Amino acid sequence: MRPRGGTATVNSTGTGTDTDTTDTTDAEDVAAPTDTTAVTAATDGTGQADNAGTAGTADGTGRTGTVDAVDASRRRWPRVLGALLAVALIAAGGALYAEGRQLRDTPATANLALTDAEATARVTGDVSSALGKIFSYGPGSTAATRAAAKEVLAGKALQQYAALFGQVERQSADQKLTLTTEVVRAGVTRLTGSGAHLLVFLDQVYERRGRAPTTASAQLTVTAELRDGRWWIVEIGTT
Repeated sequence: MRPRGGTATVNSTGTGTDTDTTDTTDAEDVAAPTDTTAVTAATDGTGQADNAGTAGTADGTGRTGTVDAVDASRRRWPRVLGALLAVALIAAGGALYAEGRQLRDTPATANLALTDAEATARVTGDVSSALGKIFSYGPGSTAATRAAAKEVLAGKALQQYAALFGQVERQSADQKLTLTTEVVRAGVTRLTGSGAHLLVFLDQVYERRGRAPTTASAQLTVTAELRDGRWWIVEIGTT
């Protein structure tokens, strides 16, 4: 270790001038703490820089994770919306199907008389022809009328006709009565694939021997059923 000292006075005999010389040792000792402080500061600066770098890395990682989560969420939304749209379309389709089914099952749409002109014309023609046959007879043709009735009447209608036609045969024979019936109008009020209800208007002409013909009108309700490809009258009523 070097001795620490103050200021030394050197007398220069050559010039006679006193010169003060400052001990460099003290200067060096004073400067040493300054260097240590600088190193410490540099060290602190390095630590702060490292901390800042670490913090920056942490922040960068956090931000990257957040961006990835947002991107994943954005990618999921189209799939979620697509699924919801599919469910909505299925529900709407089911509702429309149910509504259409209800419309098809209403009494108005189930009545083929409103939608099937060909079937309506057929049942009208069959029933009109049958009524013309069973309600037309003469003194010598009652047997043929009875036979015709068995070909167009069935069920209750045939039973009622058979019970009444015996009286008709006797009157026709006694009074020489001839009856001619013509259907002037027939309307189908309801028609299905196997049954029909009709309202029929008739004109009937009565002829008795020795008397002038008389005309009468009649109105009947008729129920018919489709059997073996043709229409049979199963019930006849008056209105």
